[in-house]
Amino acid sequence: MIANYGYKDGSGEYYISMNTDKCDGCGDCVTACPAGVLEMIVNDYDEKVAAVTDAHRKKIKYSCAPCKPVQGRPVLPCIAACQPQVIQHSW
Repeated sequence: MIANYGYKDGSGEYYISMNTDKCDGCGDCVTACPAGVLEMIVNDYDEKVAAVTDAHRKKIKYSCAPCKPVQGRPVLPCIAACQPQVIQHSW
């Protein structure tokens, strides 16, 4: 299942999508995120999966901005840390 966290405003769409079927619950993305955007939760199937914290869901545009990839800068730390490739950002 794809879980989408974020919002759309006048300046664009700001979503983090998590493929919970691929998530192995390792928590590497949580550790890699310098802004504390991600957390580990237990889903409806009693599986440990990554999710965006409630505090960051309505401000992902700002929370993730310092890591946003630009020319010459590598991919976001959370994406680089996730070996099963669970995480995608909309921008």
